[in-house]
Parts: sequence; C-alpha cells; structure tokens
Amino acid sequence: MRILFGVQATGNGHISRARSFARSFANHPDIQVDWLFSGREREQLFDMQIFGDFKVLPGLTFVTSQGQINPIKTARKLNLPRLWKDVTCLDLDAYDLVISDFEPVTAWAAKHQGVPSMSISHQAAFLKDIPCPKSAILNKPLMRYFAPTDVQLGLHWDSFGQNLLPPVIEPMTSTKIQHALGDFALVYLPFEHLDQIQGWLAPIRAQEFVCFHPDIERPLRRGNVRWRPLSREGFIKHLHACQGVITNAGFELPSEAIALGKKLLARPLKGQFEQQANAMALQQLGYGYATNKLSSQAIKHWLQQPNRQLPQWPNVSDAIVEWLKIGDWQNLDALSAELWSQVGTVAEEMRVASNG
Repeated sequence: MRILFGVQATGNGHISRARSFARSFANHPDIQVDWLFSGREREQLFDMQIFGDFKVLPGLTFVTSQGQINPIKTARKLNLPRLWKDVTCLDLDAYDLVISDFEPVTAWAAKHQGVPSMSISHQAAFLKDIPCPKSAILNKPLMRYFAPTDVQLGLHWDSFGQNLLPPVIEPMTSTKIQHALGDFALVYLPFEHLDQIQGWLAPIRAQEFVCFHPDIERPLRRGNVRWRPLSREGFIKHLHACQGVITNAGFELPSEAIALGKKLLARPLKGQFEQQANAMALQQLGYGYATNKLSSQAIKHWLQQPNRQLPQWPNVSDAIVEWLKIGDWQNLDALSAELWSQVGTVAEEMRVASNG
C-alpha cells in the first residue's frame, strides 16, 4: 500500500501528530508513506528528519495578530489560484490512499482525481455532535469543506457518545511518565507578543517560568522567565519536568499535557472556533482550566489550583495503522470502542510503572 499523507503545518500540533504516525508506519515495511506539508515555509519547519524527502506547498493558512485571527491579513494572504493549481497538478496516480490532517491540497486533489481519501484530525471531530460554542452553525461548514474526504476519523479527549478516537500522542510522551518535577511552569504562546507574555509572568516573582517562542533565537533569562527557541526535543524534556502548562487551546499540546498529568491553563485564540470549543470541552471534562483573557492575576489563581485526575490514552496511531491494513475503512465503531476501552488514568500508569 502506498499512502500520501498531507499535514496542515500552520500549527506544530499537526506535525507532532504526524511524527507519531511516521513512527507507527515505520513498523510496517509493506506500507510506503510520502509526506506533504502546507501552510508554512520550508525554512520555518524544524526537527523534520523523520519524514524523509517531504514536499512543502503554500496551502491555506490563518494569520494571527496579538493572540487572535486577523481576517484582513488572512484574506490578503489567500492565493486561491495557486491553491487550485497545486490541487490539479498534484499527481496521485501512484497512491492507494490519501490521508489529510486538515490539509486542503491533498484532500481536494484526491476528490478531484477520485482517489480514496481519509481525514485523521481533531477538526474531523467537529462533524459530530460534540460540545461547541453557539458559533458552531457558522463554522462547521468550514470544517467540512476546508479539506473534504471520503472517511473522517475525528480525534478528541472524550467520545461524547460518538465514534471518535482518543488523541494521537507521540510514543515518547505517552509512555514515559516523569516523576521528578521541576519548579517551573511551561509556557507556549506562539501567537502572543514577547513583551505581553513577559508582562504577565514577571509580577509572579515567586514562580519560575520556561517559555518557548518562535521569536526567540537563543536561550536567555529575563527575571523569573527563561526564554527558549523552538526545539521539539528541548520542549518535550521541559514538558515532562514542568509543574504545569500555559498555552493556547489547541489540541495536541493540551493532549500531551493531559497525558502526562500536568495542570493546564488554556487561552483560546479569539475568533478561532476550534479553540473556543476546546476550551469548553477542557472545562466540561475537568481536564484543565481555561480563560479568554490572560493576566498575572489569572495565572496566579491557576497556580493555586490542585492537580486533577487525568486520562491516559493508548497508542492510537499504532491502532489506526493496523486498522488501515484491514481495509474496512467505513467501519469505525469497533475501532472507536476498542480504543476507548483501553483508556486509563495517569495515576494508574504511574502505579504500574512503580510496581514494574
């Protein structure tokens, strides 16, 4: 079987999920996977060795400014003629299946050329009946037609009574529980200005923070804040050791934090329907805290909150790859039921690890 896997590269979460799939596919030499990323320039991508000789296209993306989507800049950056050219010129003759993680070029090319296609994404979950803000009625068509496919595998923190699947977590995150904690909180707010973040954190002098940000080129310290450039390996080490995580209300990083039993504070991007829905779900499930407006006071209040009992998810990417090989791609119910039956808790995982 030969697969073209398209990944939305505007957020690092999609790429983290793709790394997990790359490791799972590597265990099956009878499956050949080619990778295509869109939405970010090649030179802005990092730690991509696992994907081999991957392709990069412009795709479609949203432009953010000061922690919210900027519709004017987003509209200016849209290049629909180039998108359609990439869709029609992408040759899929060699592929048995196209998988899209909210990546529009591969999804639309598969639709245009009649190649079997599949979504594996958090966005696909919004096609089901799950907790959403009132704006859902306006945004669900975007989720449906941005990257349309024949089959949809939606990922979420709970099944919500639907045939959804648990989050896809990189194996190094889901299997290594860190017992020795540092004295710091980890901060990842890539859409916020550096001075704004520093202004929120500096007044909380008794608390250390480690902040990863795309605008930082080398490590530096400003008071109680240690700034770090983007690095997947460095970020994972700090994620394992931190006391808690402050980030936007995306899906992959909160999923990793939850899987490690970390206290979580999420700030949804203004105007980003998916993140507003994620914030709702986090609080409804009791997996984290959310605030629409970050401030020193909000962070202080969060730091005083207790840790919560959090779920431990199975290796979902391995299960999906095995399911793909069976070929019954319309039957999601059994796969969904089996994976949710394997969900435990972080406390159980740590107890098993200590006894083993």
